[in-house]
Amino acid sequence: MAAFKTLDAADVKGKRVLVRADLNVPMKDGIVTDATRIERFAPTVQDLVKRGAKVIVLSHFDRPKGKRVPSMSLAPLAPALSKAIGQDVRFADDCIGPQAILVIEKLNDGDVALLENLRYHAGEEANDPAFVKELAALGDIYVNDAFSAAHRAHASTEGLAHLLPAYAGRQMQAELEALSAALDNPKKPVAAIVGGAKISTKLDVLNHLIERVDVLIVGGAMANTFLFAQGVAVGKSLCERDLADTARAIMKKAQEKGCEIVLPSDAVVADGLKEGVEASFCKITAVPDDKMILDIGAATAWSLDGKLAKCKTLLWNGPLGAFEIKPFDAGTVHVAQTAARLTKAGQLTSVAGGGDTVAALNAAGVADDFTYVSTAGGAFLEWMEGKTLPGVAALMKD
Repeated sequence: MAAFKTLDAADVKGKRVLVRADLNVPMKDGIVTDATRIERFAPTVQDLVKRGAKVIVLSHFDRPKGKRVPSMSLAPLAPALSKAIGQDVRFADDCIGPQAILVIEKLNDGDVALLENLRYHAGEEANDPAFVKELAALGDIYVNDAFSAAHRAHASTEGLAHLLPAYAGRQMQAELEALSAALDNPKKPVAAIVGGAKISTKLDVLNHLIERVDVLIVGGAMANTFLFAQGVAVGKSLCERDLADTARAIMKKAQEKGCEIVLPSDAVVADGLKEGVEASFCKITAVPDDKMILDIGAATAWSLDGKLAKCKTLLWNGPLGAFEIKPFDAGTVHVAQTAARLTKAGQLTSVAGGGDTVAALNAAGVADDFTYVSTAGGAFLEWMEGKTLPGVAALMKD
């Protein structure tokens, strides 16, 4: 990964600093229900405040599609951000124009303001030059701390970087350094765990990874398609039978590249995916016709312990089973705890991302023990696919 400019190189004292955050957090009845993204963003604001900047926070919320939708206002986020950074946050009822200018003009060095939802203006998602120019006029320096929105070439994620001196915020910096350590310049051997329901949604990920990792562990329902492609009967399990040829092509390519693909050797099966259903273990070659594969079995979990113990780097996206419903979380929890233990012992660099993955690691109680857990969704997946992220590319040094 090319070098990017960080806040360490920025002279911010007395400057108006536009900081792109991703405050698109879960809300219910006007209250933030999960402040993880806000808490991770706080160090960037606190750093700038300490150095005497006038901090102006930009963010989107939901998809108002260029119109004012009261339920999608950022106003309720101001108290949550204020709590996270430990000081008052002023709020402007628009992100451009007189209202934004008035709030910003009243800022003293070290003050913080939050501007209204960027997506109230169609120019944001269109990356409209006129809208970019209006935003740029509000600041002297641009900081992008929203990796989770970096896969979109929007006005505030890409356009601003071309009009103002641009830097990566602390969270963006941590994310890029962690991702680079996991895939661009990793300690070998490298293992990747890719789970989820469908191969069709992760074809690009799989094809990108088999050229870069030594061990590719496939879990979740997508493993069923690989098993079916090998002639294994998977009963009533979710399976993309029409992609058997694709699965065989991926396995052939992996063999040519020297990448070992690891599939379950046993499974937890049941009549259906529901609470309280009776579950049982079986070898992967003995799945009953009337059962569904809903998790990896104990033998597979123990085998994966051995695989990870031999690796130095782990990249994880997607659970190994239907972790949302017990007891089908057992396989994911077991492997997550193993990865966490190896990480804490200094034997493994572990990077995980994706909504379901983060939820699974939190459920296992080990998210804090991984080297890095990304809260980005689409951006993390596109990075795993090897795609260039516009918001990141704009921060790269010439």
